Amino acid sequence: MEKLNWIRDLVLSEQKMEEDGVIDFSTDIGFSTDLKSESTEFLTELKTNFIEISAAFNQLRSNLEGSVKIYGISGKEADFMLFRNGYKLIFSMKEPGTISIRFHNIGALVPQFTEEDKTDPNEALIIATTGPFGELTWKYQGQEIKMNNMVRYYFSRFIKESAR
Repeated sequence: MEKLNWIRDLVLSEQKMEEDGVIDFSTDIGFSTDLKSESTEFLTELKTNFIEISAAFNQLRSNLEGSVKIYGISGKEADFMLFRNGYKLIFSMKEPGTISIRFHNIGALVPQFTEEDKTDPNEALIIATTGPFGELTWKYQGQEIKMNNMVRYYFSRFIKESAR
């Protein structure tokens, strides 16, 4: 039902116009995208996909040692990470419209990046772009992504890199 929020906003806008007797042509009637909620929705859908795949992997593996665990990140609405054998795959909202994906090995030395660096070479960014009629697409390096392909790529890579 969340997909129909724009209709509720349209009705509220119309009711406000009727009450005030003033027509506001500058009012956004749902064509622009609320990047924060869209980013949260994207991360939630991504997490759901990883939960399903991790459950299948863990069940087929049938060994608790080396199973994949998924944790939410404290203080973040939808950020999460996969964890296995001291290895992390972290998904987080860097800012509305930008999703960060990075690997982290707990035992490895991780170089420190300063504010001037701005980018971590080990970080992939998924960027939201708005197309015609307010359509939102997610892109990696300028190319549109497909969620299933991205999940398969990162899960496979995570399993290979986190193997002992």
